[in-house]
Amino acid sequence: MEFLMYLIVGGIIGWLAGLILGKDIPGGIIGNIIAGIIGAWIGGALFGNFGPDVAGIALIPALIGALILVFVVSFILRAMRRA
Repeated sequence: MEFLMYLIVGGIIGWLAGLILGKDIPGGIIGNIIAGIIGAWIGGALFGNFGPDVAGIALIPALIGALILVFVVSFILRAMRRA
């Protein structure tokens, strides 16, 4: 049950990061989940674990990490489209 909550929270964080930046994450729901989980890892590595914690994911660093990830991925995809 905890793994399912981890996926749901990761998806919500990835979705919020896409909404805040106004950029679509490739892959739809799966892309949102991946962006949220990888973003949680990046945010935890850069900022530590602070703030509210849901399903083992610290929400504030996870959202910041997902924002960074979505921005970098959108920048790379935009650069590849131009080439």
